Formats: sequence, structure tokens, C-alpha cells
Amino acid sequence: MLHAEFSPNNSIKPVRRNISGVLLLDKPYGISSNKAVQIAKRVFSAAKCGHTGTLDPMATGLLPLCFGEATKFSSVLLGANKGYEATLKLGFLSTTGDAEGEIIQLTNTVNPTLPQCEQVLKHFVGKIMQIPPMYSALKYQGKPLYAYARNGEAIERTAREISIHEIQIKSLIENELQLSIQCGTGTYIRTLAEDIGKALGCGGAYLVKLRRTVIDRFDLSQAQTLSAVEEMDATERDNGCLLPIDGLLQGFPAVTLDELAAIHMLQGRIVMSQSDISGLSGGNIVRLYDHRQRFLGLGEITIEQKIAAKRLLANL
Repeated sequence: MLHAEFSPNNSIKPVRRNISGVLLLDKPYGISSNKAVQIAKRVFSAAKCGHTGTLDPMATGLLPLCFGEATKFSSVLLGANKGYEATLKLGFLSTTGDAEGEIIQLTNTVNPTLPQCEQVLKHFVGKIMQIPPMYSALKYQGKPLYAYARNGEAIERTAREISIHEIQIKSLIENELQLSIQCGTGTYIRTLAEDIGKALGCGGAYLVKLRRTVIDRFDLSQAQTLSAVEEMDATERDNGCLLPIDGLLQGFPAVTLDELAAIHMLQGRIVMSQSDISGLSGGNIVRLYDHRQRFLGLGEITIEQKIAAKRLLANL
């Protein structure tokens, strides 16, 4: 149960806790990423919560949520590699690229064979050019593209280079093609689906289902559903669901500072390191720990082989 206090206007206001950590959420179908944040914030009675990159309401799967001080490092996952399971409906087009748009059935299309799909998909692996969809959050003159799309306006977009690391066929049943996709940041799976449909000679395709399975080092096996989290008591949620903040940052090398250097670092001073950083060059980012192995934040190696604060935790 949430504790409450009276606000100045005499309405009851829940007391929020200053908790920090990372929740790997398995987002359900039909809610936005922001809605998932609000639900998790309420369940954890958290003062601060944010996500690390949106999933469309029709998409399900891995959505890391950051609480408290972890929000300072949420941008780390924005550029991470991601994995998806996608089901494409071939021979159809959607105004939004997915099942939520207006669906148009194309005529005179023939369902491809499995060998044809395997051959065509080879051309989508590697660095390819992709035009972002109109139904996206990319900005044009300060407004997201989807705002123009909802008004029936089409804005010219420039193709961008993206990386597709791997595409595997999971199944092909009539005109439904299920794929496992490993890709780099900035990839629009809706657009990829449509382009694959065109390359297969089907005129296009749209996403029937989309599930994110991997972000960086995290996968769905580590994730919790909202319903499971809601059923836990507060202690179980805090101790069993939340990863430590530095769990987001395992891709950066760790550096341990002695007691005095840690104090100086928290004061914003550039310090020498007692750890071996000879393999790191100026501009490299490192995880910082004090002599008691408390995580302090991120530092940056200077050209003089010293360490400057990059982003530190508060209230240490």
C-alpha cells in the first residue's frame, strides 16, 4: 500500500521514494512506453522514472526502465544493438506500417517460397540505406513526423545508413513471414518489413506482430511483466526486480579510485588513477568505483592519462 500525505489543497498525494535502479520490463501489448513508465512509477512509489527508448503500443518485449539516479545513464542504451522477432504480412500495406493503420490488400501478388525469402533477405544484411517512416518521432521543423502524418501531410525524408547484423527465418506460412532480426540503432522494423515485402515481389508488407527480445547485453529472460511486479510486495520488488545502476554500464571498463581520489572526484577535480589505464586513450569513458567498491558514476580519460568526471551520482 502507498503511504500518502496531504497536499496544500487538501487532496491526498502519494509519497514517492527516492529509489534508484533498473527494471527490465516485458512491456505488454497495447500500451505506450510512457504509460508503462507511469504504471511502474506508481507500483514502485518512485519519485523519478524513465525509459531507455520507446516501443510502439502494438509492440511487446524488452523495455528497460530507469529509476532515480539511473535516469542519468539511460541514454547509454539508446545507441545499443537490438534484437526483434517480427511477423510480416506479405502482399499488404498499412498506412502506419503495422496492424494499427489502415490496411490495403495488394492485387496480383504471389506468396514467395522459402528459398526465395532466404535469397532476398541476404541483401538486407549489412549496412543498408533506409528512409524513416512518416509515423515516427523524428522531428521536422520542431514537430514529430507522426504529427504531420496524422494530418495527412507527407514530408520528404532523407535515407539514412543502418546496420542489420543478422536476419533468420523462423517460419513461412502462406503470406506470413516470421523473422528474427539483430540490428543496430536507428532501424525501423516497420520500414524494413515493407522493403522486404517489395523485394520479394509482393508489393509490400506490414507488421502483424513485433517483439523486442534483446537490448545490448540484456534479453527477455531477465525481464519482469507488469502483472508479476504488481503482485510482489515492496521488499521483493526492490530486492528482486531492480538491477544496480552500473548494470547498464558494463560495456565500459572499471576503474577503482583510492579514498582521497574518490573524494576529489566527487568535488569535480581531475584525478590520477591507481588502476592501470595504460590501454585507454583520451576520450575513453570508464566506470568509477571508490575503495569500498561503491559505484560513483562515469569518468573520462584525459589526454594526460588522468580522469575527469563525466556523470556522477548525487548524494554519495
